[in-house]
Amino acid sequence: MITVTRRTAVAAVAALALAGGLTACGSSGSKPAAGSSASSASAAASPKVSGTVTVFAAASLQGTFTALGKKFEAANPGTKVIFNFGGSSALAQSINSGAPADVFAAASPATMKTVTDAKGATTSTVFVRNTLEIAVPKGNPKHISSLKDLAGAGLKVALCAKQVPCGAAAVTALNAGGVNLTPVTLEQDVKGALTKVELGEVDASLVYKTDVQADAAKIDGVDFPEAAKAVNDYPIATLTKAPNAAGAAAFTAYILSPEAGQVLTAAGFQAP
Repeated sequence: MITVTRRTAVAAVAALALAGGLTACGSSGSKPAAGSSASSASAAASPKVSGTVTVFAAASLQGTFTALGKKFEAANPGTKVIFNFGGSSALAQSINSGAPADVFAAASPATMKTVTDAKGATTSTVFVRNTLEIAVPKGNPKHISSLKDLAGAGLKVALCAKQVPCGAAAVTALNAGGVNLTPVTLEQDVKGALTKVELGEVDASLVYKTDVQADAAKIDGVDFPEAAKAVNDYPIATLTKAPNAAGAAAFTAYILSPEAGQVLTAAGFQAP
């Protein structure tokens, strides 16, 4: 797999867009910076971008990508962004099995590699990073303050399955902390693990910090130092068999733009 830098990716995607008569955002080739106002959704607008853009994206991107999709549509009349959110590994498997998609945004480079190895994409670009946090019910009734607390007697914990990025990150963090625990459930994506806490079915779960922030009205989050050992990079790629190649190039360029970066960092993601 070829993973390019964000600066190189912006320039490359912009060049592809221009080759198709597009004016894609981020085409300056400069590295986007969080908080910059140099770009806007309208920079992605072009009469050449139209039709449906199908984006397969990690479940943890649902809130931000839904908002960014609406901005992209507003800047490109005649376009419609359709999302398929889920566990990154399941999405990658669908793409490799021939599911029609234009763009793939995964929650780990390892998952993206399964697509590039199968020639589903040629390059990918890390656009954000994410860290884990312990999600607990409001008020933290079990008084969980550390990763080791999750191994307490009688405590019910939900994790993501180790095959998906949030599960792999949880395994890394638990190993870093020397914590052994048996979860009561293994979920196929991070939203599933979070929902178990929301419904009161478990006392805690290991999810992304961004998910805790987005669901702050229903749950609380507990930081733990071992999370620094399990930071997930999120790569994005246009797919080689994209039905809407121009739309895929423009949407990818938009996600790499400063404006999209502002939305993502405001949601708790880290700049790469």
